[in-house]
Amino acid sequence: MKRRAFFLAFAIALIAAAYGGYRYFATNGKQTTYKFATVESGPLTAAVSAAGTLNPVSTVQVGSQISGQIKEILVDFNSPVKAGQLVARIDPETYRYKLRQTEADLEATRSAVNVQRALAYQAQVNLAEAQRDFDRKSLLLSKNFISPADRDKARTTLDGAIAQVRLTEAQVKNSESVVGQREAQVAQAKVDLGRTEIRSPVDGIVVKRSVEPGQTVAASLQAPELFVIARNLSDMQVETSIDEADVGRVAIGQRANFTVDAFPQRRFEGEVRQVRKAATVVSNVVTYTVIVTASNDDLMLLPGMTANVRIVTAKKDKVLKVANAVLRFKPESEKDAAKVSPGGTPAGGAGGPGKRGKPPSQVWALDEGGKPKAIPIETGITDGTATEITAGDVREGMEVIVGATAPAKPATPGGPRMF
Repeated sequence: MKRRAFFLAFAIALIAAAYGGYRYFATNGKQTTYKFATVESGPLTAAVSAAGTLNPVSTVQVGSQISGQIKEILVDFNSPVKAGQLVARIDPETYRYKLRQTEADLEATRSAVNVQRALAYQAQVNLAEAQRDFDRKSLLLSKNFISPADRDKARTTLDGAIAQVRLTEAQVKNSESVVGQREAQVAQAKVDLGRTEIRSPVDGIVVKRSVEPGQTVAASLQAPELFVIARNLSDMQVETSIDEADVGRVAIGQRANFTVDAFPQRRFEGEVRQVRKAATVVSNVVTYTVIVTASNDDLMLLPGMTANVRIVTAKKDKVLKVANAVLRFKPESEKDAAKVSPGGTPAGGAGGPGKRGKPPSQVWALDEGGKPKAIPIETGITDGTATEITAGDVREGMEVIVGATAPAKPATPGGPRMF
């Protein structure tokens, strides 16, 4: 009997202890643990980041205006050249023969002109003779020494002489025009022969060579590219594509910096020189080309390098700022908050870094009762990590909520197994 009473008392004590522990952890486990960040004051820089390609500021494509076989190449990659310098030669034999043929055609045409002029002179002589004969027979007819038929015959001969003069004069003019055509053909043949020598149009350095000796180039539709010459490699430019959401904050004259994979530890300085108006659409993504110029006095930057560009769109020396994670925080339920105010997407959130027209936002802090309280604020520029606070009941050093850890759900209590 005593043994049974002892076990019954022990079981009741265990149940009471388990229930007490459950009540304790259930009551204390309902408290949410918050993480805090501090409102700071300091400099803030807003920027737009993008990737681009380095190119010389000015390049010239050297091509061939005629077709033919490359006979000789006189420069190579990285060769410095001067304006007018011979850089390649196309086989000139075909064009020499063409020049000789056109010159021979010109001489033949000039000879034909001389023949036509002689015929024209002969026609003038015949006309003068026919005119004298007609005048003489007209006089004889007036004295009744000849019949009218003889005078009419002389008239017919005169009319034929006049027509022959007009014909030979027209033939002379036609032959002279043909001479002009032949002279133009000779001039064109000389130009084509001169074009077999490819010369550099500018001072610079050869950055690309597209042909080899013996290769045939065809200039039927457009001039084939033989070389690319950069005027000056000490000045480079980055051609970068900026998203349409960010291009409105980019302006000519803004400072920029960039890095290249070849020198990851060095940051090169530049400046926005051009924001092109023409849009590029790829897979429904609209971008605009922005040109950033940079000095390359030490010639470390090479054409074609990939540059990671950062364009500074706004910079302030001292602002009140808070981490962007603070602007994204919201309590899990309204019952956990003392007050919930409507908020918007924080600057520097999903839209990327920068100023977005000061959208409405809020931060959260604990009130006297330990519950989250919404504090409406207005935001300014952002660097993608921190955002400027331009208005609101916040101060430097104030702790605001950046995150929360939800309490763990307590396990369902169960009584001890007696058996």
